[in-house]
Amino acid sequence: MSAERIFTYGATAGLIGDLLLGDPRRGHPVAAFGRAASAVEHVLWRDHRGWGALHTAVCAGGAAGAAALASRAVGGSRTASVVLTAAATWAVVGGTSLGREARTVAAALDAGDLTAARARLPHLCGRDPQALDADGIARAVVESVAENTSDAVVGALVWGAVAGVPGLVGFRAVNTLDAMVGHKSPRHRRFGWASARLDDVVGWPGARLTGALAVLAGGSPAGAVKAWRADAGRHPSPNAGVAEAAFAGALGVRLGGTLSYGGRVEHRPELNGGGRAVTVADIDRAVRLSRRVAWLTLGVCAAGRLALGARAARTTTRTRTTARTRTTTRTTTGTGGR
Repeated sequence: MSAERIFTYGATAGLIGDLLLGDPRRGHPVAAFGRAASAVEHVLWRDHRGWGALHTAVCAGGAAGAAALASRAVGGSRTASVVLTAAATWAVVGGTSLGREARTVAAALDAGDLTAARARLPHLCGRDPQALDADGIARAVVESVAENTSDAVVGALVWGAVAGVPGLVGFRAVNTLDAMVGHKSPRHRRFGWASARLDDVVGWPGARLTGALAVLAGGSPAGAVKAWRADAGRHPSPNAGVAEAAFAGALGVRLGGTLSYGGRVEHRPELNGGGRAVTVADIDRAVRLSRRVAWLTLGVCAAGRLALGARAARTTTRTRTTARTRTTTRTTTGTGGR
């Protein structure tokens, strides 16, 4: 079985596992990584970019390195390689739990229980829930679903297609570090700079694929393209802006505006400013769009990996054929000379 088929079978099984099981309540590998990264931060923290870069290298590099060693250890068994890929995919992809949390908040809003909705919102994003009314919470949930579709699903699958299990694990490690230290708090403004910038780099392809697939899978392709082109670059994040703008246009809603993080108020540009205000019903629409994007991503990544593998095989075959032809020619020429 080729490496391309190992990724395709393993990633498909892992995504199905996420659909059926979601994230475990206890003992999640990403949570374990977070605890380890916090311990490393406790040792290395200095209010300095260099020390933050070292923290990023130790944590993200260590996770990707461990994944590479695990891949090498099972490399002799195709079945074990598929199982490892499936397990890694299930561990790093969080689409089902994202949808469940979003719908939990929506259910609380539908019931008129603003207190419960505010209590649940921190499971999705880091905004100050007490500063939000029902409409503000609904908007925050839709924005979180859009951004995390890119971060928690699409980006991981893209890097899995590129680099196998180390790509899956390494991407998730970088994304987790960004969530932990990549924000602009006084403690992490300099220390978390490297994690934030690296997350921008590795998240770039996944965010663009998320935007493209939201155009294809959403209800308004023209609206998604228009919002992406007009507004994505105005968002403070080069990647979240693409996902959120495309989702806003696809759903026909208006995202962005005033929000609050850790007591700090931000006034962000509106995305798809001509759209209507977000309602509770739009949360379910965003979750369904996120799920369609996830499965389309799997198809794109698997097809791309298989196509590149086939191309590499043809190139190898042509190279071997050329080498044999040259060898035969030299042999024939040498025989004729004698």
